Amino acid sequence: MPKKPEKIFRKWMDRHQALVFKVVRAYARNREDQEDLFQEIVTQLWTSIPKFRAESSETTWIYRVALFRAMSWTRKEKRRREGWNLLRDAELIIRDESRNEDSRLIWLYEKIHQLPEVERSLSLLLLDGYSYKEMANILGLSESNIGVKINRIKKTLTQHAENR
Repeated sequence: MPKKPEKIFRKWMDRHQALVFKVVRAYARNREDQEDLFQEIVTQLWTSIPKFRAESSETTWIYRVALFRAMSWTRKEKRRREGWNLLRDAELIIRDESRNEDSRLIWLYEKIHQLPEVERSLSLLLLDGYSYKEMANILGLSESNIGVKINRIKKTLTQHAENR
């Protein structure tokens, strides 16, 4: 007898809430946007329960749902916010002292946020220690494409760090 969706959803959120927060933080800059994106991802996870067939791990499924929802949200927000001032937003993040976060972490998330959607997703997966094969499975790319993109990401972040 299959589990009730409520039980599955609670289990997923108990086990993988940090994963969802990580995706949210990489794709949304300010708290208001993060709250909106979090709600959208959680709603998408809830509606995706009937589609989950356990052909991959629940972590892989949740990452996939969260990343694709975040990418879609980003495209929608980008259209809505044309002319967004990146420097102003970066200053707001750094000045928000209530966060009490290390400036290096703020810098890293800001640079990850500036990457194109797929590279942003790969950065998160890389930071979480996923293999190229797992990343390819989550994002639907080839392993060789994953390797090329990760090398570009590392080069970009290194150049940003050197110019800091």
